[in-house]
Formats: sequence, C-alpha cells, structure tokens
Amino acid sequence: MRFFCMILTLVALVTSANAQPTQSADMAAVAEVLSSYRAAIERLDASGTEALFVAGSEVFENGGVEGSFANYLAHHLGPELGHFRSFRFGDHRLTVRFEGQVALASESYTYPIERHQGEPIERRGVTTSVLRRTPDGWRIVSMHGSSRTPRPPSPPQPQRN
Repeated sequence: MRFFCMILTLVALVTSANAQPTQSADMAAVAEVLSSYRAAIERLDASGTEALFVAGSEVFENGGVEGSFANYLAHHLGPELGHFRSFRFGDHRLTVRFEGQVALASESYTYPIERHQGEPIERRGVTTSVLRRTPDGWRIVSMHGSSRTPRPPSPPQPQRN
C-alpha cells in the first residue's frame, strides 16, 4: 500500500510539473492565432485567415450576426479592407482562460483607420474569442467584436478645500 501511495504521489508531481509548460505552450499558440488574425487586418489582406477558424464558426460584430467566418470575410471584412489605406492596432491587451480543450480570449485595443476617402477614424475595441484545440492546432470557433469612439478626457475637477 505504501508503495502504491508513493507511485500516486510521484505521478501527481510529474503531472503537475508538466501542466505549466503545456499551458504556456497553449497560451502561446492561442496568442499566435489571434496575432495572425490582427496582422492580416493590418496588412489589409485577409487571405489565408480562413485557416484560423473552424468550419461553421460564428462571427458577431457591433450587435450584428455576421454568420460564419467565410461569410464575414466574403461580405464584410474582405470588401471593407479595400476601402482602407491603413489600419493599425495599438495598446493591445490579451487575457486567455482555458476550460479543458477550449480557450476563452479577451482582447482590448485601439485602432486608427485611414480610409482612401473620408476622414480618419479612431476607435477603441474589444473582442472575445472562443478557440478550440483541433488536430491542426487552436482554431477560432466564435468571435465577437465591438468598438466605439474614444471618449474625450474628462476636464480636471476643481479642488475643494
């Protein structure tokens, strides 16, 4: 019995020691998928981004249902990128939480857009993505993004004595 307990303890120690590197590798892989998506948008060329999503994925944006990523790319994102001269993400922050074979990612960022025609646009945005581990790596199952015009800074408040 004592030998059996020692074996279980050793297995638990090895398992817990190996858990952190795996989570670190998963974190890096999820971050890379999302980074690849942002990089494509910044290049104004979304070709190849379909590989970042599972078949039957869902995309939601600013209160609208865009359908699958293939539909979103064909009818929204792809044509929209053609109207831009530049698009840059700034002040990017990413948090990821794992639930088994699923990763829940939250991003916040700013982005200025320079259009071919019209005034530049400044926005603050957030995106929540659900990714699933697949045989081909982490892939996006669902993505929801929203944005708004940044609020002007609040004026200084008078000091009270």
